[in-house]
Amino acid sequence: MGSTENPRRITMTPAARRALAAAERLFYERGIHAVGVDLIAAEAGVTKKTLYDRFGSKERIVVEYLAHRDERWRAFLAERLDAASPEPVERVLAVFDASRAWSSEYGSKGCSMVNAHAEISDPAHPAHAIITGQKRWMLDLFTRLAGDVAPHDADRAGRTLMLLHEGALVAHGLNVLPDPFTHAREEARALLTTAGRGGRG
Repeated sequence: MGSTENPRRITMTPAARRALAAAERLFYERGIHAVGVDLIAAEAGVTKKTLYDRFGSKERIVVEYLAHRDERWRAFLAERLDAASPEPVERVLAVFDASRAWSSEYGSKGCSMVNAHAEISDPAHPAHAIITGQKRWMLDLFTRLAGDVAPHDADRAGRTLMLLHEGALVAHGLNVLPDPFTHAREEARALLTTAGRGGRG
């Protein structure tokens, strides 16, 4: 389930996969600007020439890193939505449960897309479309799921769910609130209960 905004085009040889795995770890832990191609090559056990032969530039490695994270997240979420209760409210809450599980396992420093956007705000950067595309996809997902609960108010509910979700992601990365996903989940339940009754609160 890759990003349709900027599909991956690089064939992943074993050396390229090692390089991408190293880049993903380093970019996420240290930041994109703080990590150079020399370090990625050393961590992956490949030469800089191999890295440039396969990816062409650091910019393209960043694109592949974010596209790969996006693909993994969408697949991770799809599995959990497939296993979720068919009850509409529970399907929305399953997104928060999935984010809590993902963040516990893969996201100790918060959302990789939000973190990357702090370093890449130029819309001309090829990675920008990956970042904003994932967030638009999440908003569309919340709006669709909210529409099954409150078709009369799906847009508004979807936006509010998105804000709750993104706030929980950021709070998790900052580690300033205890269990922000559970808090956001309960607020989402309250919102959907009200919206499902036709309320505007």
